Amino acid sequence: MGSSSGESIEMPIHAVTLSAFYIGKYEVTQAQWKAVIGSNPSHFKGCDDCPVERVSWNDVQDFILKLNVKTGKRYRLPTEAEWEYAAKGGKSGKGYTYSGSNDLYAVAWNSDNSGNKTHAVGGKQANELGVYDMTGNVWEWCSDWCGTYSSHDETNPTGASSGQSRAIRGGSWNFVANLCRTARRGWYNPDYGSMNFGFRLVLPAVR
Repeated sequence: MGSSSGESIEMPIHAVTLSAFYIGKYEVTQAQWKAVIGSNPSHFKGCDDCPVERVSWNDVQDFILKLNVKTGKRYRLPTEAEWEYAAKGGKSGKGYTYSGSNDLYAVAWNSDNSGNKTHAVGGKQANELGVYDMTGNVWEWCSDWCGTYSSHDETNPTGASSGQSRAIRGGSWNFVANLCRTARRGWYNPDYGSMNFGFRLVLPAVR
């Protein structure tokens, strides 16, 4: 996990072991949000298959609570470690700069090709795990408080114990290539929502 050639917040590279989990093939869409919450906060309306956006971390917690009541399951946001593992292709990863390719345009809607808007999920090439849009389209909230990485090996890390900002990963339709790398970290106040911010869900694997 991490990068030796990016921002200092991406260092040091360290080994992480994760328990098994499922991760959403797509970012949560506007249609899915409306089915649970009943309204659509997105700026780019009129596209049910586009990722929901303009949602804060706290908004997402409300969505997850309601979804879990409806389904009886235990959906949650990914940790940064889970997100990065999936974005890098897991055990099938080939060391790409972006999720699924070194060619940003093959896998991501970004500031150069998006036409200044989001796009329907799954419209670009999937990564090695068959997961779409982990680079570009919308930034994705993670569960962690943002903090520095450990230099030691870790198992199921969950980030800092407290903080003011929550982690967000992956870049978006409005961001340049360097900000879309799989190792790139961002963080924002959990009350803040933006037309660049969405999310995908994970589910612990039941053994």
